[in-house]
Amino acid sequence: MRVLISNDDGYLAAGLELLANLIENLGHEAIVVAPERDRSGASSSLTLDRPLSVNTASNGFLYVNGTPTDCVHLALTGLYKNNLPDLVLSGINRGSNMGDDTIYSGTVAAAIEAHIFGIPAMAFSLCSRSRKNLPTAGTIAEKLFSLFVENKLSNQALLNVNIPDCPIENINDWQITHLGRRHKAQGVIPTFNPHGETVYWIGEAGKAKDMGERSDFFAIQNNIVSITPLMIDLTDYQAVKNLKDLPKLNI
Repeated sequence: MRVLISNDDGYLAAGLELLANLIENLGHEAIVVAPERDRSGASSSLTLDRPLSVNTASNGFLYVNGTPTDCVHLALTGLYKNNLPDLVLSGINRGSNMGDDTIYSGTVAAAIEAHIFGIPAMAFSLCSRSRKNLPTAGTIAEKLFSLFVENKLSNQALLNVNIPDCPIENINDWQITHLGRRHKAQGVIPTFNPHGETVYWIGEAGKAKDMGERSDFFAIQNNIVSITPLMIDLTDYQAVKNLKDLPKLNI
């Protein structure tokens, strides 16, 4: 099986290397195309104002001066268009991607780009800024990959996987979840640059708001791996029904 791997933490990230090694150790082909630097929060942005360049790292990974979406898009429409991957994996991200985070997440965006092209994809995130329990995330990724190989996952899957920050022996199973919600984000933080001009840092994400029993937040709080199937149709179908009697436009 041919697997394309990307992320938003950059091509030097430990989680990316772990995923690539995992796939190769299982006897499959891993091709890596990742951003040249951390692009967390890039969402599904494409770089349209300049050309993209591709370079090869000493370990064979390809890195791009663009976003996670650029990386997957470039791989699927250019670098490997004549030999497309069977699966795209994104991560393993350092930090969670739950609830409203998925809108901004470059990790999830890389998986979404694959899904747009009809290729199944999974985004993996370890719910910690530390690498201490990265092996836990690797074990979960391996198990889900094996299920995919065994055709026990949909071949159109778009899965957002969040893994608790704990040793593997403390994991309390996994669960299919829905996205929770957060409270509003903290305000921007003003400061000054060396020229005395006011500049701003984006504030922290809000705390969890919707932590219902089947939500991703609830799962992680209880050391359960959260697996959230995603879709990219943003249509509000209830609003479509509510607006069906909109008066005709009289011009």
